[in-house]
Amino acid sequence: MDYKELADLIFPDAKTVEYYEGKYPERNLEEGAFVTRFAPSPTGFIHIGGLFGAIIDKKLAKQSNGVFILRIEDTDQKREIENGISQIVDSLNEFGIIPDEGMISETKSKGNYGPYKQSERKDIYQAFAKSLIQKGLAYPCFCTPEEIEETRKKQEAAKVRPGYYGVWAKCRTMPIDEVANKIKNGEKYIIRFKSQGREDRRIKHKDLIKGNIEFPENDQDIVIIKADGLPTYHFAHVVDDHLMRTTHVIRGDEWVSSIPLHLELFKALEIKPPKYAHTATIMKEENGGKRKISKRKDPEAAVSFYYEQGIPKEAVVEYLLNIANSNFELWRKANQDKSIDEFELLLNKMNISGAVFDMVKLQDVSKNVICKFSAQKIYDEVLNWAKKYDSKLANLLKNNKEYSLKILNIERSNVKPRKDIAKWSDVRKTIEYMYEEEFKNITNFEYQKINDPEEINKIVQEYRDNFFDINDDKETWFNKMKDLSEKLGYAREVKEFKKNPEQYKGHVGDISTVIRVKLTSKCNTPDLYEIMQVLGKEEVLKRLNS
Repeated sequence: MDYKELADLIFPDAKTVEYYEGKYPERNLEEGAFVTRFAPSPTGFIHIGGLFGAIIDKKLAKQSNGVFILRIEDTDQKREIENGISQIVDSLNEFGIIPDEGMISETKSKGNYGPYKQSERKDIYQAFAKSLIQKGLAYPCFCTPEEIEETRKKQEAAKVRPGYYGVWAKCRTMPIDEVANKIKNGEKYIIRFKSQGREDRRIKHKDLIKGNIEFPENDQDIVIIKADGLPTYHFAHVVDDHLMRTTHVIRGDEWVSSIPLHLELFKALEIKPPKYAHTATIMKEENGGKRKISKRKDPEAAVSFYYEQGIPKEAVVEYLLNIANSNFELWRKANQDKSIDEFELLLNKMNISGAVFDMVKLQDVSKNVICKFSAQKIYDEVLNWAKKYDSKLANLLKNNKEYSLKILNIERSNVKPRKDIAKWSDVRKTIEYMYEEEFKNITNFEYQKINDPEEINKIVQEYRDNFFDINDDKETWFNKMKDLSEKLGYAREVKEFKKNPEQYKGHVGDISTVIRVKLTSKCNTPDLYEIMQVLGKEEVLKRLNS
């Protein structure tokens, strides 16, 4: 028996590689277009690192008029969870990451290069595995898990590298006729790749992020087809990336050591590999050092954390682009009103070492994003969030829609709009004092420099009786505040007070703070004049009288 006959015995019904080459032709795209893919396993929530990768994949494809694919790598079916694909699709949709091709629900897909679930591509992998067997570059392995474990212990005792290679590859040199007899007798087997590499030789590779790197050649005879007929990740991704005509594989640092194996598989299959770019791991500072952000330890590792906190998707995406490209922050400062679609992401501008995930920085980015939203957009998004996470806030918004829109619109049309909201979970404490039913239950008033009750009452009564008029324009209102200050022994201007502090009890800012706290309970709020206009005459007087 020769290799071809052996291949026919193992995969009698497999089509030829040429058949699939014709079925999935080269894509008709303009020069320089990227075909990228995000290829998660349906085994749980999307990690922030996965979202980071998906954003980069989508951005590179979109800005080059290419194609972004969502492929599901579900060959490890023991780890698969119920509705795992739907969770992935829904999570990506939440962040505006819509694939051009691939899975769009648990069972549906779009595109001409599918199936996009690896478990449905079994026949394709068998065709490519058959071609390797025909060339003498793959073989059946009958070793049991117990035999593999015994080999590992021997390697450990001999202090040599673990693995299935060289003299340790028991089935590699088994005569073809003996192999055929075992198969005919019904013995269980897997298919291994017959590596032609040697560890004492090195390969050079250019990574699009890391630059030129060297590795020892791969010499491991890895499993390519498991006992259930499905491929391993290493083999499946090589076949899929070729037939889906992927041009660029952007993936995490943890895969960089697989480069020698993957390049050898491409060479053995006589197909051109895509270009590889390995992104730095997202890190977290801890006890003066750094560690990889963890699904188990860090709530912010799960994308569900951002929904729960109410951090807008636009802010998360913008922050991750900050991490992705060192020049993004400067671009954003120079282009404050432009869409991120106009920013060109460059792989050679990506961080080579691990980028630190900074929650404070994320919230700063989020404030800048939210400050550009209209009151209506904020109302809609906050209400949607509050229905699930804050029923009290949801009721305030639903029961007072027009009034709530006025509150949220305070300082929103200014040249420098308010930046007091970093996430939707901030909103209730930011605006609840504006609602009569909430304000009457507040007991803590944040008076500052002027905190003597008699002086406070004197200021409030004088303002109420002689200076308050809801119809004043803003300039008149503030001039009256200065007049009130002067009448009560306070400087009309802060700079006057600073020149001669001994002549005054304080300045106009101290006076306006008393009125601010009396009307809101807080010493820091958006514009007081606008707040009073929204509260209206009746409510302002009620609060001044309370």
